[in-house]
Amino acid sequence: MAAISRDNDADSIPARPAVRWLGHASVLIRDRGTVVLTDPVLTSRVAHLRRRRGPNPSGAEVHTPDAVVLSHLHADHTHLRSLRLLSQDVPIVVPAGAPDALPSLRGVGDRLIEVRAGDEVPIGAVTIRAVPADHDGRRWRRGPATTSALGYVITGDQRTYFAGDTDLYPALRDWVSDVDLALLPVGGWGPTLGVGHMDPARAVRAAQEVSARHVVPIHFGTLWPIGLGLIKPDRFFGPGGEFVAVARRAGVRATEIAPGDALDM
Repeated sequence: MAAISRDNDADSIPARPAVRWLGHASVLIRDRGTVVLTDPVLTSRVAHLRRRRGPNPSGAEVHTPDAVVLSHLHADHTHLRSLRLLSQDVPIVVPAGAPDALPSLRGVGDRLIEVRAGDEVPIGAVTIRAVPADHDGRRWRRGPATTSALGYVITGDQRTYFAGDTDLYPALRDWVSDVDLALLPVGGWGPTLGVGHMDPARAVRAAQEVSARHVVPIHFGTLWPIGLGLIKPDRFFGPGGEFVAVARRAGVRATEIAPGDALDM
């Protein structure tokens, strides 16, 4: 990893491998000239959550990536309104069974590619491989458990692991190893953190499990429940810096970036 850049023009991602964090779990990954967008949230609100930090993502790179990957069906990861803002010919990789579990997802067209852990999808000059995640993959808490949450490894000149939402699980290192960059969730969108998530300390352990050469913390400091802005503000701003501090003490290279910032690989 090299320089951090802030550019108000979201179209400009360097030709070399790079990532731009758009906030929460939304990341633009560029490798070999191919752009993959993860779990896009492109608006100022998701249901009862509002964007408290960073601009609403915009620009050609955001709206016309080469592919989109969705980790699971929770509304802050599969945001239908944001998906409708994308170019209609962008393929969307989703967990197997997602269109049946969430029929409104079919409204984005016939470009859905359903995958299970272990499946690979070639997109442009990269390969996207689905890997397991330890997280509730359902849309609704009491809905049918017919879909599984996933993470993805994007391989081009670099290997980038996008974990989506997950906790540590015993077989993690069997599925993900020797990655150049890990995008790991370290927080959430509210004052508490439920099961199926990692706090900063557990995220450091995950980084060690996958032998990540560099880690960028995500899934914190973006969305927060409306009306709770003064409740536990440390849980909003703190997880990224806390993760970096713990990671460095453990000998793991880590960089916190702000929503809208890019990092060259």
